[in-house]
Amino acid sequence: MLLWLTEYLERFDSGFSVFQYLTLRFIMGLLTALLLAFLLGPFLIRLLERRRIGQEIRPEGPESHQKKLGTPTMGGLLILFCVTAGTLCWSQLDNQYVWLALLTCLGFGLLGGIDDYLKISRRDSGGLSVSSKFLWQCVLGGCFAVLLFQGAGSPQETQLLVPFIKEINPQLGWFFPILALLTVVGTSNGVNLSDGLDGLAVLPVVLVAGALAVFAYLSGHTYFSDYLGIPYITGAGELSVFCASIIGAGLAFLWYNSYPAQMFMGDIGALSLGAALGVVAVIVRQELTLVIMGGIFVLETLSVIIQVAVFKLTRRRVFRMAPLHHHFELKGWPEPKIIVRFWIITVILVLIGLASLKIR
Repeated sequence: MLLWLTEYLERFDSGFSVFQYLTLRFIMGLLTALLLAFLLGPFLIRLLERRRIGQEIRPEGPESHQKKLGTPTMGGLLILFCVTAGTLCWSQLDNQYVWLALLTCLGFGLLGGIDDYLKISRRDSGGLSVSSKFLWQCVLGGCFAVLLFQGAGSPQETQLLVPFIKEINPQLGWFFPILALLTVVGTSNGVNLSDGLDGLAVLPVVLVAGALAVFAYLSGHTYFSDYLGIPYITGAGELSVFCASIIGAGLAFLWYNSYPAQMFMGDIGALSLGAALGVVAVIVRQELTLVIMGGIFVLETLSVIIQVAVFKLTRRRVFRMAPLHHHFELKGWPEPKIIVRFWIITVILVLIGLASLKIR
């Protein structure tokens, strides 16, 4: 929207043409989301407190978490609003990828919001049943996958890119929508499972979004994509503005969500942010790289799967508690130490993912 304004003003002053540069719009999208979140954060916290929209805590969770009962939740509303604002203000709105990413993100946010509402209204940590939530995630992820597959304009857009290996680029064909669905739903659940400690999930989301912004920019540039040997996806560069808005909104939210948290993002934030990362990774053909960069989300998800499977088979537990961060809590690690160490691991994994651009 603001981009349209700068295009109009360019008729009167050629200096406004600078806003056509994607790199500047990346910065403007980030700053727009960041400043909006900083301005609206305190207002939202007070509103959630007045409405008594507080966090419900699982009785079987770590005892130290009981003190977090009633902390304002559904702070993901702030993230979603600011991501949407930053994207709409500074993206080319005739770009199909921008709308696919944004609408899928909002769709998962709506699902997460319903889940949060049920938890709050029932005063129970259950919310939607696991099967219902998974079903609707598959519906939303499936719509995105089919639309993207049908709109593919070149074979490169449906190839599998294997990190660090240049020669292997198999054509996925009809397996593409399945991989897209698994990526979006898996990442959405991975971020949701990781969102159990103050600030634990949001900074890894910001870091991975930053790396995906680099991939999007390079994939949408003919020279860079050809030089690096990655698929050229026409228009994918605009997703860097979407990623920038996630970075800005996420950093501002971390201001209020860092230990001890003033508000939690809830499922409305976790499900939507995870889906957003998955969507961008699918479009720029970096699903496997996302597995590397989002290794923390993968480990958190695997810990739950392993814990449930082994317990059903042997009635024994592999971890003291799942997801993985609870295991370390029960081992006596202080919450801030777990959070910062998971952040450090994510920085390393993101750097490895970015290295795949040159090591091929």
